[in-house]
Amino acid sequence: MTNNTSPVIDIHADDYALSPNTSREILELMHDGILDSISIIPNMTCFDECMDMLKCQIPDLPFLPKMSVHLNLVEGLRLSGSDNTYETPLIQSTWKSLFLASYDPMHRNTVKNQLRSEISAQIKRVQPLIDECIRIAVSADIPCIQTRIRIDSHQHTHMIPVVWDALCECLEADHLEPEYIRNSREPLTPFLKKLSLIPGYGFANPIKNRILSFYSARPDRWAEKNGAGKMYLWGLMMSGRMDAERIKTLYPLVTSTARQDGRSLEILFHPGQMLAEETTNEVAKAAADDFYLSDNRSAEKKGARCAHALSHTI
Repeated sequence: MTNNTSPVIDIHADDYALSPNTSREILELMHDGILDSISIIPNMTCFDECMDMLKCQIPDLPFLPKMSVHLNLVEGLRLSGSDNTYETPLIQSTWKSLFLASYDPMHRNTVKNQLRSEISAQIKRVQPLIDECIRIAVSADIPCIQTRIRIDSHQHTHMIPVVWDALCECLEADHLEPEYIRNSREPLTPFLKKLSLIPGYGFANPIKNRILSFYSARPDRWAEKNGAGKMYLWGLMMSGRMDAERIKTLYPLVTSTARQDGRSLEILFHPGQMLAEETTNEVAKAAADDFYLSDNRSAEKKGARCAHALSHTI
């Protein structure tokens, strides 16, 4: 399909409620009207503090961005424990273990059932507060266009087959009808046209791009069935490196590809930096050192501002 009009652009920030400072930096972008949408992590101990922070600041925002449940199956606290105190042991799943479970006939159903319970618990923790945020915005006359639940995930785990099946079963059982489920499908062609940039992307990101593209057909079919519209995601090849200079270079190429393919484009940033004193055993030390504490997050914050400016001038 070819569409000669400009694609719908969504400037998005992941990881609200990862830590208080991460959330404050995302809120700063929200105050400046930079973000069209955010994702909220359900299972960190700072969750209530971060949601209170958001609710208090809604009346001062130019508009309330759309809010997604950012399913977190690889870090944080397990929310599906029987004691319902959110203090049960940390989730031990990894991207690799969930990938392997998808193709393990002996254990797949067991893993899927466990995932379904956890996904349901995470949605039930976040969605009522998202609904409350929308009510606050309406009462304060703050524009907000969100109407229903939105779903994505930390490390894009919802794209893995066993997780996708668990998510779909959860949505059906809980009678939920999302307006959006992220399709982590990123076109590769724009990056191949700028080969000089590839060494700066990191070794794992091209692999991530290809694996998630392979799994993108099912979210595409879901979008068609539910009238959600097909989408591209920009933020895999450059994950952790969505800085302003690369954004400026690649923006015309990525948006042109989305336009030609008749897809909307979500531009994904991780603009909130965790402080060293905020680190806990809820996240792996390697992930904290390499990503959450990294100055690259400050660079991505500037990248989000750049993408917003480009989306309003090109």
